[in-house]
Amino acid sequence: MKKLSRPFPEIKTHYDVVVIGSGYGGSIAASRMARCGQKVCLLEKGKEFLPGEFPSNLREATKQMQFNKGTLEAGSENGLYEFVLGNEINVFKGCGLGGTSLVNANVAIEPDSRVMADASWPAAIRNNLTGFQEGIRHACDMLKPNPYPEGKNGYPVLQKTEAMRTSAKFMSEEFRLLNINVNFEDRYPNHVGVDQPKCLNCGDCVTGCNTGAKNTTAMNYLPDAVNFGAEIYTEVGVKHIERDDARNLWRVYYNAVNSGRDKFDAPSLFVEAAMVFVSGGSLGSTEVLLRSAKKGLALSPQLGQKFTGNGDVLGFGYNNDVPIHGVGKGDTLKPGVIDQVGPCITSVIDMRKRTPFTEGMTLEEGSIPGPIRSILVSALVTFSRVMGRDSDRGLGDFFREKWREVVSIFRGPFKGAVDHTQIYLVMTHDDGNGVIGLSGDDEVNIHWKGVGKQNIFKKVSGELTGATEALGGNVVPNPTWTRILNYDLVTVHPLGGCPMGEDASQGVVDHKGQVFKGATGSELYPGLYVMDGAIFPRPVGTNPLLTISALAERNCKLIAQEKGWSLSYDLPPRASSSNGQSKPGVQFTETMRGYFSINETADYGRGFEKGKQESSPFEFTLTIRSEDVETLLSDKDHDAPMIGTMTAPALSAYPLMAYNGRFNLFVRDAQDAEKKKMVYNIYLQSHEGKKYYFEGFKDVQNNKGLDVWKDTTTLFITVYEENGAGKVLGKGQLIIEPKDFAKQLTTMKAVNTHTKLEQIKAVSSFGKFFAGNVFETYFKKLR
Repeated sequence: MKKLSRPFPEIKTHYDVVVIGSGYGGSIAASRMARCGQKVCLLEKGKEFLPGEFPSNLREATKQMQFNKGTLEAGSENGLYEFVLGNEINVFKGCGLGGTSLVNANVAIEPDSRVMADASWPAAIRNNLTGFQEGIRHACDMLKPNPYPEGKNGYPVLQKTEAMRTSAKFMSEEFRLLNINVNFEDRYPNHVGVDQPKCLNCGDCVTGCNTGAKNTTAMNYLPDAVNFGAEIYTEVGVKHIERDDARNLWRVYYNAVNSGRDKFDAPSLFVEAAMVFVSGGSLGSTEVLLRSAKKGLALSPQLGQKFTGNGDVLGFGYNNDVPIHGVGKGDTLKPGVIDQVGPCITSVIDMRKRTPFTEGMTLEEGSIPGPIRSILVSALVTFSRVMGRDSDRGLGDFFREKWREVVSIFRGPFKGAVDHTQIYLVMTHDDGNGVIGLSGDDEVNIHWKGVGKQNIFKKVSGELTGATEALGGNVVPNPTWTRILNYDLVTVHPLGGCPMGEDASQGVVDHKGQVFKGATGSELYPGLYVMDGAIFPRPVGTNPLLTISALAERNCKLIAQEKGWSLSYDLPPRASSSNGQSKPGVQFTETMRGYFSINETADYGRGFEKGKQESSPFEFTLTIRSEDVETLLSDKDHDAPMIGTMTAPALSAYPLMAYNGRFNLFVRDAQDAEKKKMVYNIYLQSHEGKKYYFEGFKDVQNNKGLDVWKDTTTLFITVYEENGAGKVLGKGQLIIEPKDFAKQLTTMKAVNTHTKLEQIKAVSSFGKFFAGNVFETYFKKLR
């Protein structure tokens, strides 16, 4: 399949709708608003991964890990696997185009009806669940959930599923296969035009599906949005939003991740829209709104409240008497062969019928993804020694368990004790009293005193003991849920932070996700919505993706009805998406500083001097990016897009957005064959909405004397009204300071590459071209 995202220099300054995030809520918002005929832009902090590009071993997986704890950060800035370390609870979530759908276990399960009827939900939802049920149907039409087809079409009955049947019978609880968002038959193409092969049972769902069988939002809602004209941009991290009442729009401030702009302390870029959907997930959406509130946006005091881990508990039934085959295959998967592991989760022991419903829980089996298999043996052996408890006794059993352990130690995780280990994920109902805040540098922080000591988690531990006892294994709890570590929890289902309520005193948003204006009352901000799990006022006690999707579908329909827009759910046949292999490109970021005067429209030098006298500085930070370095260097115009910001107090007190720019490298002067130019042409928009046009050039020529540094670092600039044909507003000159040039060199990088060799080749080709032109202009004649 071809990529859905566009290069970020193509972002415009205005859209009808901006969507922040691409998980279930954001993808649904983008799809449905695009189907309503709106011009949609979706911004995603993470990268886009195509099948085959996800990590398949520990070395690759490590590169995609990011760890965040307040002001402390480690790993990749926008790695696929994001770990947020809080106080007494930690969160794992996905960061990429598709959000956490890229790294979850695909389970599409409806919540207990009593959960949705609870008084914590706004009356408009709990008293009329028709819209919610309709939302479930629409979500299922797109996500295509279905049960694992055990014993059919070449799919074996899985040992981990059989073990769950045994545990359920022992516990006298309900067992069933789950609906999961996975393809078990080839679809060329699927319902939105994407080619999808069937599942190969590799078990690597939670590190990213390299087969392409997993129905992430990148396989349905996102391509559907693109089919209806939405524009998607990745590696774009939103900082905050602000309201412009004078112009009746929202301004979304963002940074281009990994562009190097941060090295120059460049101001944030921005995009404007009449409607904004904040869909960064429980932590991401809350973080954006907390920063926005800090900047002056009046919001409910409930912001950051009612955070819940959805009662998540991880546990292990280690070294059971029966084989499980619960370790994913990673880079050992045999092409085209259906394996014995299966999708991450296939079945459930459903204990949600208890009274009260808050005592209920769902217990599911899982698989450990192949990329981390190399650390499993040492980890599980250690955990079993330190905190494990054997569920059965007997000398014969003892020796059999020890022998299996020895087999794993010497033959690896696909044999012996580790191969006999069941992985459990339990979801239940915690008290939902977690709090999300900001650290000193405006990064997300989670606080939840005593969360792991709630009685419900002791009951979960008891159920895990029962499930493991049925299999004759060792009960090993989540390694952090111990007295030594203060019973810390880990959740993969963070919810809340922007909870629903009847008014601003009770919640951040109303029943359809629209944000309340201020601290009290029911007045709403026009066009501002939160659309993801952040709006949940409570845990749901089971996998929440279908509940998130159903509410998003419901709310999008209500918004369309309010606006009088037509929203069709038809899925017309789509041609298969063509294979579009991206070519290696290059990217770098440049800062130049100087002076500019609106009182000089003829001479660049005088403009510089007057600007200096008038205290009228001019500065820009621009990112230039070519998607194909070979074409950039071979084409006579040597053309590449660029985007960034400019600061010019003579034009605006705020940084200007520079967009839709073109950069031309070493183009020959039509009037003089000995001259070459570097040309900059770009549109500007001010905070106030005024439009300008910037034109600049570096005059590269062999004048008297050796002036290569001056020529390649001096830019002559002109600013026009509206466009290049408009009135000249002023002129000036900018230069690259040595310290900025040193930083610029560190921003040079290859894009669209998959190997180190490709990266080196792309950057070195650009470097040779640059150096060759300098040599030709300044040194050839001298030689």
